[in-house]
Amino acid sequence: MPTPPEHSTPEKGPFLRQVNPGQRVTGYYRVRDKQLEPFRDATRGRFLTVVLSDKSGEMLARVWENAENLAEKFDVGDVVKVIADVELYQNRPQMVIQRLREAQANEYRVDDFVRTAARPIAEMVQDLQSQLDNVENPFLAQLLNYFFSDSQLLSAYAHAPAARQVHHAYIGGLLEHVLEISTLAQPLLLLYPEIDRDLLLAGILLHDIGKLQEFRIEPTIEYTNEGKLLGHVVLGLQMVHSAIQEIPDFPDELRLRVEHMIASHHGRYEWGSPRRPKTLEAMALHQLEDLSAQVNRFRDRLLERTDASGEWTDYDRSLGRALYLGADDSLSIEESGQLS
Repeated sequence: MPTPPEHSTPEKGPFLRQVNPGQRVTGYYRVRDKQLEPFRDATRGRFLTVVLSDKSGEMLARVWENAENLAEKFDVGDVVKVIADVELYQNRPQMVIQRLREAQANEYRVDDFVRTAARPIAEMVQDLQSQLDNVENPFLAQLLNYFFSDSQLLSAYAHAPAARQVHHAYIGGLLEHVLEISTLAQPLLLLYPEIDRDLLLAGILLHDIGKLQEFRIEPTIEYTNEGKLLGHVVLGLQMVHSAIQEIPDFPDELRLRVEHMIASHHGRYEWGSPRRPKTLEAMALHQLEDLSAQVNRFRDRLLERTDASGEWTDYDRSLGRALYLGADDSLSIEESGQLS
């Protein structure tokens, strides 16, 4: 589904995607980067370059006057209130900041800086509950219930992002990702009845459970110390192993298969997978998970097009390519209706 259009509020000010050259802007933005740089004329001292962001994108900003003093008043990661004039620089909008101060926590909303899944979270939670109700294996049902009967953990799971930047990187992204995978799994289960349905579903619902400890939102998606040092695969294995220890007589063979799915869901060593898939369910999970992630990546890049010609996106370093939108407006991703 396309990202719904952003609507500025009196508190937020305009979203960066709405800003155009010639405007004077007053609004709240997060500092993604800042750097003092010398003028060509060294006698003028240094100016400040800032990258500002909100959930709609990023924009370069400059401070020409009193830059060194102002740079000491805020840090990377802070939300700041700015008054700035927008000009065109190298064919792109750029802010020239006139005034800037650090924002107070009660002056902005987190969802102005991090997107939320287009589908309502409450609706997705209902779908998750339906999935849980259909698990027949009593041990896997207990394992899933261990996590999802906890209202606080369920809420965290429902609002968590699936990544910081790569795919489903927004509030509710993890749950959206998981439900996409479970939907994609249905025709696969019809084609391959040898796949253990309950085991695959357990792997789908639990493979990214470690992301609850890997990320935090403050106000944008950032890694926790545990996320930086261990990563969600290790964290997820720890969480699931601890849960299984609480379930009497949980079969060791079943434990091994569940944990292997978590350990191998990235599929390749170079993608951060401790093990490659070595069971039918683990291979199915990896392929389904990767399909959901990659299509989401492409969709978001296409919806965020910024190239002036309208036929191509900007070059995307993470994908190693620009994406083709097409020369015929009638086939554009926004108007085709295929993603609505």
